[in-house]
Amino acid sequence: QGRVVESGGGLVQPGGSLTLSCAASGFNFSNFAAGWYRQAPEEKCELVASITKTGGRTIYADFVKGRFTISRDNTENTLYLHMSNLKPEDTAVYYCNYDDRFRMADTCNAYAYWARGTQVTVPS
Repeated sequence: QGRVVESGGGLVQPGGSLTLSCAASGFNFSNFAAGWYRQAPEEKCELVASITKTGGRTIYADFVKGRFTISRDNTENTLYLHMSNLKPEDTAVYYCNYDDRFRMADTCNAYAYWARGTQVTVPS
């Protein structure tokens, strides 16, 4: 059965950088689009960035555009999110997910299953 494990979160000062990883197993990673979502306490889950199966197209939410970069290594079945110029409003639990469609869904409720995520904290 397919599963993912997010890692790389932590506490980072404003303006700092952090790279998140999402290790996938149990399915053919290269046959799935992938994406990062996040949810802050008492906030709705939102799409951060997504990437197509081979990395040919990436999509970013406006609030991270120019600061975050999504990438994937299909030889290692791993998805990455490099975050720079972090802001306090980036504080959230970050989740990864996959989809056999061409692109990821815009909303989190399109997916029934989520892993534990990884916490990113940027203090004010």
